[in-house]
Amino acid sequence: MLEPGKNLLRREVLPYFSTQIKDLLLNLEEDQCLRLEEIRLRCGQPLLLKVGERDFTLDRRGRLSEDIATGVRTSEEDIYRTISSISDNSLYAFAEEIRRGFITVAGGHRVGLAGQVVMQGEAVKTMKDFSSLCFRIAHEIKNCALSLLSYINSGSGNTIANTLIISPPRCGKTTILRDLARLLANNHKHQSGRNVVIVDERSELAGSYRGIPQLDVGPRTDVLDSCPKAQGMIMALRSLSPQVIITDEIGRREDVLALQECVNAGVAVISSVHAGTVDELQKRPIMRELLSSRAFKLAVILSRTNGPGSIQDIVRWD
Repeated sequence: MLEPGKNLLRREVLPYFSTQIKDLLLNLEEDQCLRLEEIRLRCGQPLLLKVGERDFTLDRRGRLSEDIATGVRTSEEDIYRTISSISDNSLYAFAEEIRRGFITVAGGHRVGLAGQVVMQGEAVKTMKDFSSLCFRIAHEIKNCALSLLSYINSGSGNTIANTLIISPPRCGKTTILRDLARLLANNHKHQSGRNVVIVDERSELAGSYRGIPQLDVGPRTDVLDSCPKAQGMIMALRSLSPQVIITDEIGRREDVLALQECVNAGVAVISSVHAGTVDELQKRPIMRELLSSRAFKLAVILSRTNGPGSIQDIVRWD
């Protein structure tokens, strides 16, 4: 019987790859499979794997090596066989996903696309002549946000504080948000489950495949998949009776206006933003305006000090 990490890789990831790459990846050890974050295919370049904090390639025996020059090179055929498998031999059926630059597959794993971008006016119409793929492995770390509940469930009546997750790239903000959705939607000894709506513009939080969340986001959670954040928050407010709205990576003015409307309607909002510190965030005019409005009462700053999702600091705004 295969161990969980290798079993997941074999069941949900490897079927999409060409035989050459599939056979190489089968040589990975269980610990390596558990820590595998990305598989990158670039035409004519070595196959690259991100395992934990480090980049590796695979030699012809399927052994990990940090000497990139020795790695097995990805062919154009490898890339197109993978794309054909991902799209079930029908790129037309995935036209909208291709326009956005990624396809989410069963299991919630996301495949980023690169190649020749075809424009229609100022908008991206599609992509063709694919040159590289980035296969991002979806990881759930249940209870990674458990320590935050006592901060988020605060005030009279155990109300939920509007919370901003501040994080540089690859510090686990999406994983934290996903687990918060799951925790808030479940009953706990000091908390009744809430109605949660996830506005998942990039199909990362719930990892939806054909509209169905592939990752555990809780029994009282509704997901608006592939929906622009600003529109999704207003849609949720009008039709899904949320107690909590969770969304990822706010930053546009329309996001901020929609968020403020939710807060004014008494709905708690938990979101994230790319930044290293509160001071760094204050340098952006739109975010400075949002912070000065006191819409958020709590900020959680993440880092990778002890791995993704490390809580560096917690700031309260009264």
